[in-house]
Amino acid sequence: MVFKGASHAATRLLGLQEFKAAKTVKINPDAPQKNARFLTLEARKTLLVPMPRLRTGLFNKIVPPLGATKEILRICATSQGIKEYSVPVGLEGKAQVDLVVVGSVAVSEKGWRIGKGEGYADMEYAMMVSMGAVQEDTPVVTIVHDCQVVDIAEELLGDHDLTVDYILTPTRTIKTDCKRPKPRGIIWHKVTSEMLGKIPILRSLRYKEKRAGKDVTLQDEHSDLANTKKPAALNQRATAENTRPQAAMGSAEIGKHCVEGDSLNPRLEGSGRITTVYLGNISPSVRVSELKCALREFHVSPLRLNWQGAQHRAFLDYKDKPTAESAVSSLKGLSLGGYPLRVELAKNQRSKGQVEINSQK
Repeated sequence: MVFKGASHAATRLLGLQEFKAAKTVKINPDAPQKNARFLTLEARKTLLVPMPRLRTGLFNKIVPPLGATKEILRICATSQGIKEYSVPVGLEGKAQVDLVVVGSVAVSEKGWRIGKGEGYADMEYAMMVSMGAVQEDTPVVTIVHDCQVVDIAEELLGDHDLTVDYILTPTRTIKTDCKRPKPRGIIWHKVTSEMLGKIPILRSLRYKEKRAGKDVTLQDEHSDLANTKKPAALNQRATAENTRPQAAMGSAEIGKHCVEGDSLNPRLEGSGRITTVYLGNISPSVRVSELKCALREFHVSPLRLNWQGAQHRAFLDYKDKPTAESAVSSLKGLSLGGYPLRVELAKNQRSKGQVEINSQK
């Protein structure tokens, strides 16, 4: 809901040296920040807006039409305009954000912030840190009503909570001089499997960090480990396997579920239910074993994998359409070898057990 004076509060951005110097500004998509988005576009800066609830990616880059008038820029700053005048920016987009603008439910003059409770602003910032889009000194601004500036007990804050450097209200510009550090990346032990399931790009980032050797154990996985009593030798073996680079893992385990080759598995022929998923834009440097490891990591092992690396593509067979659609959803936003995969149901599906090669490139 837009608070009274939100538009005027946003104009205080124009007085910030950090805004004047910024080339790229990330602003949340909520209504109270609509004028902030307009002012950013009017100043001819690059505007990045997080995708709602991070369902399909991380950012939308707003691209107004050439010669856009103020009226068109105001439309671009709306939720409808974001849909019509934007292009997605994923993990490999190499975005460099110079200023971050977020909303808040409450904020203190010390810069301590409370959001809606869903944690998306905190998660967005942590993901930007992990992908190198923001630095420790990247300023964070929140735009709120004066009544939202309150005292906040420090014990209400966690190490994953985002703090702010400036508070803009209809009557004041507050520089917080906040000393509390901002998140230094994703704190995986506070991420749940449920959250991972809802945010495809988070799964992709976790896969990337796991391959880099980082501990990406989730909150509920920690609980499982605590409740599981294993011999010490087995625990050491599990730790070694978890920290081993994924690209070096063999494909034997996933091979139990995937039959690589050009011929259709005889068990599947004639079933009339096989649904194929198309993977395109596969990097020339990616090997089939690496793709198999990714499929296992994302729990979307197909009945059969048809690898066509020379054409930078692959086809995955699933037992039915719902299973295939679930795989598409899980793999959206995944990047391998620096290339974001194109993932969709294959245009040409098999019928009567016959193999049809998808003509997509």
